[in-house]
Amino acid sequence: MKTYIVGGAVRDELLGVPVKDRDYVVVGATPKEMIAQGYTPVGKDFPVFLHPVTHAEYALARTERKTEPGYKGFVFHTDASVTLEEDLIRRDLTINAMAKDESGAIVDLFNGQRDIEQRIFRHVSPAFAEDPVRILRIARFAARFPQFSVAAETNALMQTMVAAGEVDALVPERVWQELARGLMEIQPSRMFAVLRDCGALQRILPELDVLWGVPQPEQYHPEIDTGVHVMMVIDYAAQTKADLPIRCAALLHDLGKGVTPPELWPRHHGHEMHSVKLVDAVCKRLKIPNECRDLALMTAREHGNVGRALELRAKTIVTLFERCDAFRKPQRFIDMLSASECDHRGRTGFADKPFQQKVYLQSALNAAQTVNGGEIAEATRLRYPDQAQRIPEAIHEARVHAVAAAIESLSSD
Repeated sequence: MKTYIVGGAVRDELLGVPVKDRDYVVVGATPKEMIAQGYTPVGKDFPVFLHPVTHAEYALARTERKTEPGYKGFVFHTDASVTLEEDLIRRDLTINAMAKDESGAIVDLFNGQRDIEQRIFRHVSPAFAEDPVRILRIARFAARFPQFSVAAETNALMQTMVAAGEVDALVPERVWQELARGLMEIQPSRMFAVLRDCGALQRILPELDVLWGVPQPEQYHPEIDTGVHVMMVIDYAAQTKADLPIRCAALLHDLGKGVTPPELWPRHHGHEMHSVKLVDAVCKRLKIPNECRDLALMTAREHGNVGRALELRAKTIVTLFERCDAFRKPQRFIDMLSASECDHRGRTGFADKPFQQKVYLQSALNAAQTVNGGEIAEATRLRYPDQAQRIPEAIHEARVHAVAAAIESLSSD
């Protein structure tokens, strides 16, 4: 019985990055022997055991065989005769198919160290093609390690998988899970570059794929197309260490520009409403969580209004707050402003330009929040005892006056 650390822990140690989790593989043991040594069995698909002291997971070396399309159609086999090489060869990339024995020696049967030195993502064996999730994983790794590139032969294999319909067999929840994890990496645009190169983006998120080649409006350097712009936006969101809902909103905010007829380019009149419909459809299809969906919908609908905030009247600003439910959920509104700021800065030459609209609208919201709705409601009831409909109107007008005063103060400063 021999125990090895395998996979990402070995890779990250060689890359000099912090090791978060360690996966262990046990060779030459049976479930009965593991239990006899105090390990606790867990896992349904194949034998995994918890260490009696550390409670770390130890998996018996295994092989696998594909039995049907998609990523769930596998049969696993494990017994004491399965070798370390047989276990490692089923893994996705050479940089993830290394092991470290109990003495600390690296077992590198597939040249993973070479590919780390050359910064290459390369598949271990043709078995890579049996699991379409691996396309999403490579794309996510590209966002985590943006200095790496996909080997030509691996990209060709991924293209073949896409053409064979393997990506179409992925369940929506798994697609979103991998996209969400990639969005939270240091350079999310690399994930989408990999997906586009192999054709997978057109299958899993066609609403985004069509944005490449669609020019931006004239005032925003139309020579930079919308696809490139969106990638700059999500990378800026990553630079600010934004939370996932903001990054998701940044990704989806401009989908409507993809349906603008080419004869109207570079104008995109009314694209916000098209974006709202497309964002809603994407969120339903990929089963995106409500928190991300709600912020993405609001950003798609309102980011243009946020961009024009300095030109808006106080009454229009208060209506914006009410439409966005900003008085009940102020943080979500602030997050929408942050996503809109990412949109503003995600353009050539705009990264360092001030985005006064965010501070402007935050100050206006702070002023509107000082209005005591309860006091106004009581005063309105006393004055108009039989006209309850006047209460929201009175509160609205008080907020307008407060915002107008705040705007005037900001202008004088």
